[in-house]
Amino acid sequence: MELLVGIDLGTGSSKGVLVRADGVVVAEHQVAHEISLPRPGWAEVDAVGMWWDEVCLISRALVDAAPRGSRIAGVCVSGVGPCLVLCDEHDDPVRPAILYGIDTRASAEIADFTAEFGAAEILRRAGKSLSSQAVGPKIEWVRRHEPEAMARARRWYGSNSFVVAKLTGEYVQDHHTASQCDPLYAIRDFDWNADWAGRILGELALPRLAWPGEVVGTVTAEAADRTGIAAGTPVVAGTVDAYAEAFSVGVRNPGDLMLMYGSTMFLVQVLDKFHTNSALWTTTGVEAGTYALAAGTSTAGSLAQWLQKITGGAPFDELTAEALAVPPGSEGLVVLPYLAGERTPVFDPDARGVVAGLTLRHGRGHLFRAAYEGISFGIRQILEMFDDADSPVVRAVGVGGGLRSPVWAQALSDITGLTQLVPEQAIGASYGDALLSAIGVGLVAPETDWARIDREVPPDPANRERYDALYETWLQLYPATREQVHRLAEFG
Repeated sequence: MELLVGIDLGTGSSKGVLVRADGVVVAEHQVAHEISLPRPGWAEVDAVGMWWDEVCLISRALVDAAPRGSRIAGVCVSGVGPCLVLCDEHDDPVRPAILYGIDTRASAEIADFTAEFGAAEILRRAGKSLSSQAVGPKIEWVRRHEPEAMARARRWYGSNSFVVAKLTGEYVQDHHTASQCDPLYAIRDFDWNADWAGRILGELALPRLAWPGEVVGTVTAEAADRTGIAAGTPVVAGTVDAYAEAFSVGVRNPGDLMLMYGSTMFLVQVLDKFHTNSALWTTTGVEAGTYALAAGTSTAGSLAQWLQKITGGAPFDELTAEALAVPPGSEGLVVLPYLAGERTPVFDPDARGVVAGLTLRHGRGHLFRAAYEGISFGIRQILEMFDDADSPVVRAVGVGGGLRSPVWAQALSDITGLTQLVPEQAIGASYGDALLSAIGVGLVAPETDWARIDREVPPDPANRERYDALYETWLQLYPATREQVHRLAEFG
């Protein structure tokens, strides 16, 4: 029996799966971890002590769980991203890895690069405006603030490509991750943006590019000793975790949309042609020569967890029951869920949460329902921008732990008008990694889809008129309060 290893390096844990070529999961293993937040606006990890060591631990657990007589035919790793791992010529990190958009240290460098290269030209070449997601400004931040570390650096990686280097010795970056490393990648050309890359990278070498499902090397003898995976086993490039998860649930054709419910919400829609919008992220897709449109909020499930904590810590089942007892629209209570600032579409780290319409008759259940509705209004705003891409949503797939909340899932369908498909297999990005590996090594055909839909969440048309009216009010809250909350942000 031939098996595939898929491992995902998440924000809160790393997870691996061992999967047969028909999509049946043979074994799983997960390791929890915490990221480092050493200063306000910083988010880092130890790339060796967390990512590589956990890959080794998970790999050994999966190898030990493999049935006798089976063989691991391929390996693929995805991870949070885009991240920045600066390494010396021996692939030893010269400083902790800097994480994706939750690390906001490079705001000055973002402004400087935008002025130097031009906002319109960055959008044209890179497919999106510079934001805290961008890797280029973070490289410049290290050059300015940690010159000794930069002087020792010779290579730069993302989370998955760093592990690929440890597994194979190959210096490679997948096209999708590269397309998020703004402004280093020319998205229309599917290649590095040579002149800007030369300006930003300095002594850092450019890695070769590969698509996420391409075999980029084989497990070395040294890596085999650490992981238990046989030397010579093919390794596939992998990519950013959200896109591997979209791939795992069959979001692969133009008009396919993934709605990922988590601590934040993340959306990925496959496009049939190139399109840019300065309020969104245009990237390459997972499959060769494709494009995707993406967006991400700064809060979602984290808002519900915060409400649970400050209202007494009652179990979520109890809070859900209270929210279900409140009618749609929360009896005139509207929440702007910007408690951690906001990413798309406003890109405002100084945005703040707003609760409007609060009265003495509102209770805890009203707050919970209004919070889920506020998050869902934000998704509707994003989807209306997606519509401008002339690639309308044909099929929406919901994934993530937040789908366990019937209030949240139904509110999102009602507010957006989308019928959400919920897959039977909800493992996540590691399952998509295993599929990419199976395709990459030729065990299955390129069009193979392991996803199976378990249920649907259709919109209730009875709630549409009420939600349409509340949405118009919700849209007005941010511009009406922006100046005031920016002043308040200076105090905290």
